[in-house]
Amino acid sequence: MTFNDSSLPPVLPEDAASLVAAVTGSVLLPGDAGYDDERAVFNLNHDLVPAVIVVAESTADVRAAVAFAAGQYRPVLVKTTGHQMVGPAHGAVVIATHRMNDVAIDAVGRTARVGAGARWAEVVKKAAEAGLAPLNGSNPTVGVSGYTLGGGLSPTLGRSHGYAADHVRSLDVVTADGELRHVNAQSEPDLFWALRGGKGNFGVVTALEFDLFPVPRLYGGGIYFPGERTADVLRAWTAWHPGTPETMISSFAVLRLRALPQLPESLHGEFVVHLRIAYNGTAADGERMVAPLRAVAPALLDTVADMPYTKVASIHNESTEPVPYYERSIMLREFPADALDKLVELAGPDSANTLTMVELRALGGAWDREPAVPNAVATRGLPYVLLGVAGGPVSEEQQLKESVAVLLDGMEPWRGDRRLVNNLAPDEAADAAAIYGPERYKRLAAVKKTYDPTNMFRINHNVAPAA
Repeated sequence: MTFNDSSLPPVLPEDAASLVAAVTGSVLLPGDAGYDDERAVFNLNHDLVPAVIVVAESTADVRAAVAFAAGQYRPVLVKTTGHQMVGPAHGAVVIATHRMNDVAIDAVGRTARVGAGARWAEVVKKAAEAGLAPLNGSNPTVGVSGYTLGGGLSPTLGRSHGYAADHVRSLDVVTADGELRHVNAQSEPDLFWALRGGKGNFGVVTALEFDLFPVPRLYGGGIYFPGERTADVLRAWTAWHPGTPETMISSFAVLRLRALPQLPESLHGEFVVHLRIAYNGTAADGERMVAPLRAVAPALLDTVADMPYTKVASIHNESTEPVPYYERSIMLREFPADALDKLVELAGPDSANTLTMVELRALGGAWDREPAVPNAVATRGLPYVLLGVAGGPVSEEQQLKESVAVLLDGMEPWRGDRRLVNNLAPDEAADAAAIYGPERYKRLAAVKKTYDPTNMFRINHNVAPAA
């Protein structure tokens, strides 16, 4: 079924009156005070222009918003921070969840229960008070729910524990019929399978419960080398990381650094190579393991050290303020010597590359193993993910896209046949069958037909209901 949401009429104040009466939070139409603030997203190159925004404060508010959307035959988009948006949401009901940000830690059971609007910074902080850690992302401002529903590739603990989705105990979700469902391995197992990896295709998750791990500290940080040493550092890292234990996670990045307050001024605007290290073990063992990398070349900056888990955002040092960019990733099924040479050609000091970041992240370990309760995550068995990020305003959109395409198309000979849904661009929204692979996509489409037969939740990398 094809939808033309841009042709949907506006929501008139009289139409919204019943919604305003049913919602404890805010109901905002275009032109209302607060509408522009609530439609803003992290990537400044994306613009949301929904027909109405519901700033939910409770599950009841979410149910009211979904019921209103169903009555008006409108799509629904869920927004926490807006790190990954697909489309402008013309005619849609946007449910903003940031006020539903409760975080409850069960120190004995080693679990967290969080609301739909919680961000990783809040969970990391509260879990650390109990000596525990989640499978969080690299950026502390990312929303927990969207990250986890997309799989969740933790750069600190994932290689030894798997995807964040693998450790979800239960979810509360409002489906397209307006019903609130408590979903776990025993209750509606097909929906539980699909939600964990199927991103936002199946409903509005209002709360989720997941495992925490007894990790109060890490040996981690970053080693920054001159960009001229790209080939040397990449060659050393690719030879080194396969021999490390699963408790060691690392990645390689080529960066054109902006002026970030967490970095010394001497690095602002520089072209550098950045090795990211996160080791869940003793500092002495970590120092011994990392020594071969430190010996590759003189470092511009070396922050790798013993740290409390609350400082893990410093490993990747990503921007926590909204920025304009375009990003896209592919999985690599292998990374032989000729792939290494090609990546240096495409991203190294002698290339014409102007990307803000080119990241090669090594996977393997628990990321390859099916969890005790299987889920829809599609990328197991693929050893690398390659990400290209081009920074710049929307006026340069075509140039940004082309610069990322040069990188990823150049690595096509080694590309895997599935993709990481959390790192996809908006213009890949029609590629869900390729993202998940045919068998997994067929099962997702069957679940979609059961729980969202009209495709209300379609402003995403969409799984269409089975015919």
